[in-house]
Amino acid sequence: MAPPIALPDSFARAVSGLRSATPRPEICLEEVGAPQRLAPYAFALSASVLRDDDEVATGRLILLHDPAGHEAWQGTLRLVTYVTAELEADLAADPLLAGVGWTWLTDALDAQEAGYRAIGGTITQTTSHRFGDLAGPPATADIEIRASWTPTGVDLTPHLYAWCTLLASTAGLPPPGVTALPERRPATTG
Repeated sequence: MAPPIALPDSFARAVSGLRSATPRPEICLEEVGAPQRLAPYAFALSASVLRDDDEVATGRLILLHDPAGHEAWQGTLRLVTYVTAELEADLAADPLLAGVGWTWLTDALDAQEAGYRAIGGTITQTTSHRFGDLAGPPATADIEIRASWTPTGVDLTPHLYAWCTLLASTAGLPPPGVTALPERRPATTG
C-alpha cells in the first residue's frame, strides 16, 4: 500500500472550503472523480437541482491546482464549471438569455464577495425538435453555462455558494426564503 500523498497546503485548504459549505436543500452535491490531465491536482463536485422531486438542472464544479502556476489562469488555482438546465422553448429563444445567464454567474460571485480574475466562458442555448419515429414530445430547450475563473484566495466557500446560486438561477428556483406562487388556472364557466 502506497503512503498517502501530501497535498499542497493551498490546494488542501481550497478543497476544505468546497467541502464545508452546505447548499440550500434543493441542491444535492456529490464528490466525483476529477479529470487528471488538466492539472497536477484536481477535485470535483457534481450537483443536481431538484424541484418537486424532479431534476431541473445539473452541474459540475472542478478545482484545478498547478503549484507552478499557469499564465492563462493568472494564478495557481482555477475553478471550472458546467451547468445545464431545461427551459421553456420561448425563454430559450430570447436573444437576451445569454447575457442574463452570464450575469447569473458574475452577480453570484460578486454577491458572495468571492474574489476572482481571468473569468471567461460561454452560454449556449439549444432547441430540439423531434421528427419521424422520434416525434412525440413538444420541442425542448436547454441552456448550458461553461465558465472558468481564478479565485483570488484559497477559501473557496464563497465560490461554492456563488456556484449554488448560479445553479438555482439556472433552474428557475426562487431566492431562499421566497415561496413561488402556485400557477393560476383559468376560471371555468358552467
